[in-house]
Amino acid sequence: MTAIISNLSHPLRIPLAAEIHSRPFLKLEAPEVVSHLAVYGRNEVDNGALDTAAQNLLLSSLCAHFGVAPPAATAKYFVHDFGSFRLKWECHTEFATYTFARRGDAQATEAEAFAAAPLFQVPQQWLASLEGKLMVAAHVVLSKTAGPADQFSQGLKHVFEGSTIAGSEVLEGGELWTDFLIQSDGFSRFIIRDVGLREQQAGRLVQRVLEIETYRMMALLGLPHAQNAAPALNAIESELATLTSAMVESGEAPRAKRGASGVEEEQDLLDKIIRLAARIERLSLDNSYRFSASRAYFRLVHARIEELRERRIEGVPTVEEFMDRRLTPAMNTCDAMANRQEALAQRIANTNDLLRTRVGIVQERQNRQILESMNLRAAQQLRLQQAVEGLSVVAISYYVIGLLSYAAKAAKEMGLIVNPEISTGVLVPFVAAGVWLALRRMRKRLHAPGRHDSKEARSTG
Repeated sequence: MTAIISNLSHPLRIPLAAEIHSRPFLKLEAPEVVSHLAVYGRNEVDNGALDTAAQNLLLSSLCAHFGVAPPAATAKYFVHDFGSFRLKWECHTEFATYTFARRGDAQATEAEAFAAAPLFQVPQQWLASLEGKLMVAAHVVLSKTAGPADQFSQGLKHVFEGSTIAGSEVLEGGELWTDFLIQSDGFSRFIIRDVGLREQQAGRLVQRVLEIETYRMMALLGLPHAQNAAPALNAIESELATLTSAMVESGEAPRAKRGASGVEEEQDLLDKIIRLAARIERLSLDNSYRFSASRAYFRLVHARIEELRERRIEGVPTVEEFMDRRLTPAMNTCDAMANRQEALAQRIANTNDLLRTRVGIVQERQNRQILESMNLRAAQQLRLQQAVEGLSVVAISYYVIGLLSYAAKAAKEMGLIVNPEISTGVLVPFVAAGVWLALRRMRKRLHAPGRHDSKEARSTG
């Protein structure tokens, strides 16, 4: 039966079923000290994607130093006990995380615990290879000290350098303390007190705290883009306003005064608007991915904070309050800039459509004037043709009368008529009338509707 089921399964069934279990949290029990690194690895060729090969190379070099077999090149998750510390490595969309954990000393103070972080067991040469790539560096002390929260918070002033410390009761059995500030040693610090956590809750709590710190920093990556985009958007808006004013002034000018120069001016305005549209499109391409990623990370931060199930400690701001006061304004700036980009692009598109419509109307008006001039020339040609036809009647009649006069002279010699001049003169009006009627009939036959079509149909048939 097992063999039959395996043959029936879709090729992706097993890896998809294993995906939900692919990133388990570390099993921690106080006292523990945890160091966490988030290494940014964006691939410049594939915009926004992680350079997986480089991240796997970093992990492989760390494993090689300790004589440990590295995971496969396609691995996204790796856990191993190196003896002096335990490592959990995860590969995400834009970054990879390294979480180092080791047992702590139950008798050590919080400051001593931070000084004995497991990251100090990692070779300095490997840490130096992370230059310019480190996005998050944090230490977490998981302790099991006793005493009320307000008394415990008094002893944190020598641990955290920030003036504002956030703290709360979490998961109905723990306490979280931090200032979300990078300390003088280059690491942010978190203290988690186990005052009644159930089994495996400590590992889940530490992972959520580290995810909040990591996603917070990744969300803030959109803020420099928003700040840099503001001057460019201001310049584009100013140019669009100038072009719109010029377009309005051009539209209000009397039609008789526009002429060819007015059409050239509108065409020049259209070219400038097209260039503005290209600039805003390029700006959107540069920023749209970063803004959407920041929104996604911000939602993850809020989701992880909700999972903490915080309860207030009197006199201390909670993590949610701290984020609402510090992180939310930055995310609102990114959202406002993204919305401004979209609105400006739409305004440029509307202006472009309006100007194109006006240029099209002007071109149609010019085409109509051309057709009217063509009709006028055709009418003049018709009148000229009619005048030529009148002269043709005279000329043909002249030649016909000439021929008839020769015939009359011949008839006189034959004795048929007495005076050929009188006979020729009498025939002049009849000949002219006959020529005129013949030409008129021929013109009617040539201009008769459907005549050419019927001839072509008969020839085709």
